[in-house]
Amino acid sequence: MNTNGKKLGFGMMRLPKVNPNDEGSIDIELTKKMVDAFLERGFTYFDTAWMYCGENSERAVKEAITSRYPRENYTITSKLPSYMLKSAEDRDKIFNIQLEKTGAEYFDYYLLHDINNESIKTFRKYDCFTWIKEKKKEGSIKNIGFSFHAGAELLDQILTENPDFDVVQLQINYLDWESSAVQSRKCYEVAVKHNKPVIVMEPVKGGTLANVPQEAEDMFKRIQPQMSVSSWAIRFAAGLDNVKMVLSGMSNMEQLEDNMGYMDQFTPLNELEKEAVHKAVDIINSNIAIPCTGCEYCIVDCPMNIPIPKYFSLYNADLQEIKGKDWTAQGIYYDSLISTHGKASDCIKCGNCERMCPQHLKIRDLLEKVAEHFE
Repeated sequence: MNTNGKKLGFGMMRLPKVNPNDEGSIDIELTKKMVDAFLERGFTYFDTAWMYCGENSERAVKEAITSRYPRENYTITSKLPSYMLKSAEDRDKIFNIQLEKTGAEYFDYYLLHDINNESIKTFRKYDCFTWIKEKKKEGSIKNIGFSFHAGAELLDQILTENPDFDVVQLQINYLDWESSAVQSRKCYEVAVKHNKPVIVMEPVKGGTLANVPQEAEDMFKRIQPQMSVSSWAIRFAAGLDNVKMVLSGMSNMEQLEDNMGYMDQFTPLNELEKEAVHKAVDIINSNIAIPCTGCEYCIVDCPMNIPIPKYFSLYNADLQEIKGKDWTAQGIYYDSLISTHGKASDCIKCGNCERMCPQHLKIRDLLEKVAEHFE
């Protein structure tokens, strides 16, 4: 992995938007400025996928990166989406479209996207493990791997069956490190056992670890007054020995500058900082209602157009409000969203969202809570 020793990757999943309510309305001019600043500081790794930013992220790669810089100046990763595979022929069809959309010529890294207990059936049905290895032999992919959202047992099985895979992309953050559902630590240990470099996704858990309860933030500031709250999360992940890259979805220049500031000359957490992180986990778990990362996988096949992550975010925020308020901003935002989207109570219990959710949340039940709270 040619990264000049720099472990920060630009996750192109949460790019700046012109319209906050339209995931596909990428602010290309601001994205270009962010890409320029990123490359100027010596960072080179960009991560995209078909579904990101309302399926416009890969096009943004072409506009902001590949059409403006020599190919050797950057590293591009994209992924094969299982939900679009209806035949074996779709593998090449999707891949070729992605090459055209990104303008990348070849992918430095290409992953089977979001392997979980359901999607693995599709990847096996269409023999995608053999297919991606053949693509590497052809030269259109330099390194192969998969992103993973399931338990350590399945990860161990896949890596045992596919010892020639180059990397694995895992959800690792300090809040999920000991989670029985996400199993960050156990999955990391499996990757170490198989000697596979790890690319980290969701190090800030969709912004959750950038907006921790005040008690946790005060504790962090007492120890490191100049460091942002989110820096603790990214440094936690980057400090793991087998982690080669930590992706951060950056939505504005301030986030980018902050990340580059402490990741340019990266220093892992010391023992005092590690102890603080463990205390923060207890504080956060006692305050958060729904551990949603906002990845938006759940809305891909929602027949009722329910913006599930937005509703969960509003719900979490509203529960942090001072009790007894006549109204809250979250309630206003909810009323605004339901004018153009499905209400939480419109859920028809089809289960498409839960099959896509990397966090294994009981979304249908949680939407009932949201509906009861806001409606």
